[in-house]
Amino acid sequence: MVPSSFAHRIAVSSLFPQDQVGMKEPIRIGFLAPLTGPVSSWGLPGLNGCRLWEDWLNRAGGMLIGGRRYPVQLVPFDCGYEPERALEGARHLVLSEKVALLMMLGGDTFTPLRSFLSDSRVLTSTLLPSDLSPDTRYLIAPSETHPIFNVTGVDWIARHRPDLRRVALCSQRDALGLPSLATYRAAFEAAGIEIVKEVIYDPEESDAAGIVQPMIDSGPDLLCWCTSHTPHVHAMTEYAFGAGFGGAMLSCTFDNYQRLVARTSAEFMEGSVFQFPDFDDPKLAKKAFFFNRPSTFFREYNARYPESWSAVSWEYVAILDIWHAAVEKVGSVHPASVLATMKQMDRVTHAFGPARWWGETIFGIDNVLIGDWPVVTLREGKARIAEFGSIPGWLERHEELLKHHMEALGQLWQQRLETGGQSTGLAARGAAFS
Repeated sequence: MVPSSFAHRIAVSSLFPQDQVGMKEPIRIGFLAPLTGPVSSWGLPGLNGCRLWEDWLNRAGGMLIGGRRYPVQLVPFDCGYEPERALEGARHLVLSEKVALLMMLGGDTFTPLRSFLSDSRVLTSTLLPSDLSPDTRYLIAPSETHPIFNVTGVDWIARHRPDLRRVALCSQRDALGLPSLATYRAAFEAAGIEIVKEVIYDPEESDAAGIVQPMIDSGPDLLCWCTSHTPHVHAMTEYAFGAGFGGAMLSCTFDNYQRLVARTSAEFMEGSVFQFPDFDDPKLAKKAFFFNRPSTFFREYNARYPESWSAVSWEYVAILDIWHAAVEKVGSVHPASVLATMKQMDRVTHAFGPARWWGETIFGIDNVLIGDWPVVTLREGKARIAEFGSIPGWLERHEELLKHHMEALGQLWQQRLETGGQSTGLAARGAAFS
């Protein structure tokens, strides 16, 4: 939103007298996500990261609005990934707590809230852009651009691993898996990499051999797990190791990759490609993004919340930073004013640098931020950023191809609304392969 990051702004402001009047009434931010149960890994690490942001901002004096500083207060509500509970939480946070921003995981928990949130006109964020449609004017996806960012990993492989010409891929049949599958299909076609086998499985599937062995039998150079849930990724990777697969691997995420390295080997995992870096990566220190000191955030997070770091540890915080910058720029927390301020900027600074709003082609509304996204590889058992791939650059060349494959799998916004959409299958994330 503005050139400097939140951390940089508060560091500079600390050099000057804090003579603004402080207000006792806090600016409340709702956090509606699963904090317990099998899907808590999509919510709780995010709340942990937001707690750090809350502490840092309040220690710096709070949020500056119209010459006055206000403390911020996170108000969490555990929906357990139950739609009815999510509706209860939304009503409580919006009507009773009067939150200025409502952050959600989205997916199955957003569907029953669609009308209520639209009528309430509360600014709401989601980590799942597939929640978007033309009637969700106040819903934004400024952090997570799944699955579009996955094109950057394939593009990097095509340029840096020309020996990988045959891929076998798999994906679960749900609202996370099918858009991801369409995106990978488009990316592989654009890269000239042949798909030799495709397996679409039920998200409740627990037979890794039944998924992976047919893929290996097709003779690929590359195995792609698309956006399979973490237990599936781990089980399928371990099966491929046990089966003696000697090629490369590609996945949207390799959360807790350290466990995979320990259960297979650093040699087997060497060169695996995915999309989510550790924040102590040296290349992040050179990016002008929301903390300016990502390694400090990474270190403090792991000290306070050990063994819980994941992609969502920072994604909700990235949303807060963009919202905070807009609020201070416009001098108001009014949803329409803040949203207009966000949308009127040609360039917004998101987690990995400058970004722009996009999405009408696929989601029916330009409420997704796209920019650079990291391509991550494993090197000697440690995640390292190989490069920052340009999502807008890829879309300039191949957007129609992506639309074609999204349409083929029924994933354009009008198709999802006509069919009622698919379940995200997130509840299966912690159940399969247990």
